[in-house]
Amino acid sequence: MSFHSIGYLLREGLKSLLKNRTMCIASIGVLISCLLLTGIAGLLSVNLSATMETIEGYNTLTVMLRQDVPSLTAVRIGEEIRQIDNVAECTFVPKDTSLKEMMSNMETSGTLFESFTGDNNPLPDSYEISLDDLSIYDETISQITAIDGVDQVTDYRSVAMKLSSLDKLVRYCSIAIVIVLAVVSLFIIANTVKVTIFSRRVEINIMKSVGATNGFVRVPFIVEGVTIGVISGLVSATVLYFAYDKGVELVYSLAPWLTVVNIQPYAVLLYVGYVVVGMLFGLLGGTISIGKYLKKQGENAIV
Repeated sequence: MSFHSIGYLLREGLKSLLKNRTMCIASIGVLISCLLLTGIAGLLSVNLSATMETIEGYNTLTVMLRQDVPSLTAVRIGEEIRQIDNVAECTFVPKDTSLKEMMSNMETSGTLFESFTGDNNPLPDSYEISLDDLSIYDETISQITAIDGVDQVTDYRSVAMKLSSLDKLVRYCSIAIVIVLAVVSLFIIANTVKVTIFSRRVEINIMKSVGATNGFVRVPFIVEGVTIGVISGLVSATVLYFAYDKGVELVYSLAPWLTVVNIQPYAVLLYVGYVVVGMLFGLLGGTISIGKYLKKQGENAIV
């Protein structure tokens, strides 16, 4: 096939996009939705995994004492905690200090908590402890909760397990949604190409009658489908990149302690991946349509 023929086929494929603008826009819109939902689900899963790793590596626990525990008893409880072999550090945190930290984190002037001072403080005394060996985490927690006067211990691993369950739910739902949207995308792309085939059925018959091969006939329609996929991939990657970047800024402003994955180092990979996936969708949609036509109607199209 000569360069002139290749140029002609490429031009014909691009012209088809302009002739069938409505169907092309519909195809691009649905494919963008599919790619965006896939990207959102992937980024959410990555961030949940990063948060779980951070929590699982965090070996500081908060031991909350009962509200009715007097000061001397609180001191005794601290000594019992320190005697546990796996406890590396144990720091007493009075409930007044906890209240001040809460007020500071909420950036309030304190008027909301004026009635919560002294004996009216609803927060309990607590101990901040760190562990030497996380492999005996459960055993250590059991020893601490067995001490009389201990109300509860913050268990970050339970938080990690909840996040893991949420991650699985997100993945399963995302897979189901992506499968549905992928089928819809292929259907719309295939029908977009089918409209072009119908409008050019006479030309296709003439080309076949003078000896054009099926491969030669397929090229413009495949070009049309691939172009739809490339445009969808570029738009999807751009929207996801800038939307996620702004979302990260918002998350850090509201909750700076959260672990959020930075997308900027993966920008090139994001664009390449989206364009390749979009091209594959377009290629498959175009191939399906022209393949069916050539197999069933190509030789006997209505003139």
